[in-house]
Amino acid sequence: MINALKLYTEPRPRAGVLLLGYREADVPPGRFRVKCGFTCAPLVAICMISCSMGIRSASEVAGHPSSPSSFTVMDRDLEPSPRFIVYGDMRFTDLGETKASLPGPRRSLVARIGHERPDAVFLTGDVPWHGGNRADYEVFAQETAPWRSEQLRVYPVLGNHEFKGCMEADCLARWWQAFPQESGRRWYSVAFGGQLQIIALDSDSSLRPGGEQGRWLKGQLDDLPAGVRFVLFLLHHPPVTDAAEGVRSNEAALAQQLVAAAPGSRARFIVCAAHVHNYERFQRDNILFLVSGGGGGKPEAVKRSAADLYQSDDFPNFHYLRFQLIAGQLRGEMVRLDANAAAGPSWSVRDHFALDAKMP
Repeated sequence: MINALKLYTEPRPRAGVLLLGYREADVPPGRFRVKCGFTCAPLVAICMISCSMGIRSASEVAGHPSSPSSFTVMDRDLEPSPRFIVYGDMRFTDLGETKASLPGPRRSLVARIGHERPDAVFLTGDVPWHGGNRADYEVFAQETAPWRSEQLRVYPVLGNHEFKGCMEADCLARWWQAFPQESGRRWYSVAFGGQLQIIALDSDSSLRPGGEQGRWLKGQLDDLPAGVRFVLFLLHHPPVTDAAEGVRSNEAALAQQLVAAAPGSRARFIVCAAHVHNYERFQRDNILFLVSGGGGGKPEAVKRSAADLYQSDDFPNFHYLRFQLIAGQLRGEMVRLDANAAAGPSWSVRDHFALDAKMP
């Protein structure tokens, strides 16, 4: 992990945006105090730990007082038709590792996402190859430096590789050092404007209704603000997949809970997972289930059933998902990287879908 502390003087950032490390309770009137102890004048100087990722306004860090969400991004701080990226299974690690993680596609995806300048990036786990290897988080910080330059909001989800090579407490400590805005949280929610709620889950913990996370999830669904039209559930292990290893009972229990809750909700449900290093799309019980694990980890072939709405033979599927909320409709695209194109990395939209908000 890079421990150096840097102080940058920058022009005024994008509206409502500050770097990670600020907590609302630490903000005296007129000034911002960084957790490291430095004090910065608002919107002029930015203090940051170079390994930290993501950007928040003060209200985003602690959540809005009237919202049950862990974090809140106000509509005024988003583009009129907000765009966001979801992808997972990057496995950031040393460039010399070319089997478990492919550095070329991984770095191309990171650069392309930075070029998109979305309103947020959601990472669905396996960010480092080994959570116990401090150097893997250093590579993550180095390769995603363009995201900091673009002041992107970044929200991560725990995967199984975050717990490789270390005891759970040590793994979590490294995770929260890389993402200090999540400190103490293994699951959380984001009110992303007034119409979209993001629920980030930890599939390394129990998702069953009687567990701590399951009870928290029920509370989130029971207390959805009236204006929310779409709920996007993010986790690492997929509740629906054609992959050979199948669906674990933990995620099957989550799917059952969501299927039971969806008919009575005002909002449309979308579930996006990773873990399978490919792309899949399913529609079950009026819920859209996506698998997006094309962030750079070793590609995994999938024998697609007729239920998979994506039937292309493309392989490997290095990719990310691009979403946009437009006039009561949530649109999604799978943006695929052809890393073997003769003229260099080539990009194409290989799948797309749209969900209309439910009628009031």
